[in-house]
Amino acid sequence: QVHLVESGGGLVQPGDRLSCAASGSIFSINNMGWYRQAPGEQRELVASITNSGSTNYADSVKGRFTISRDNAKNTVYLQMNSLKPEDTAVYYCKANILRMVSGSPLQFAYWGQGTQVAVSS
Repeated sequence: QVHLVESGGGLVQPGDRLSCAASGSIFSINNMGWYRQAPGEQRELVASITNSGSTNYADSVKGRFTISRDNAKNTVYLQMNSLKPEDTAVYYCKANILRMVSGSPLQFAYWGQGTQVAVSS
């Protein structure tokens, strides 16, 4: 089994960082990303990163948030700067993880449990 555990939420300040560590039966990890869902809204992509380090950001966070990963630790990070009240949401990490199934690598999508991020106005 595979688990994603997020940390770093709460009442955040500029410069705070979210972390998400994957553990379990992992062959390799492809894309990792952060999503968020505000009350009454749909879940949306915040940022994603490939295993080679290519990144993609939602327009709403470009220039303010930075996604990175440590492949040796199976961990993805989200550095948050210039925070706005509208960044308040539950943040979820997602990872596309390859697992060996009957001798072949198969990709599965896993989600973290979510961490509440609150930004004061």
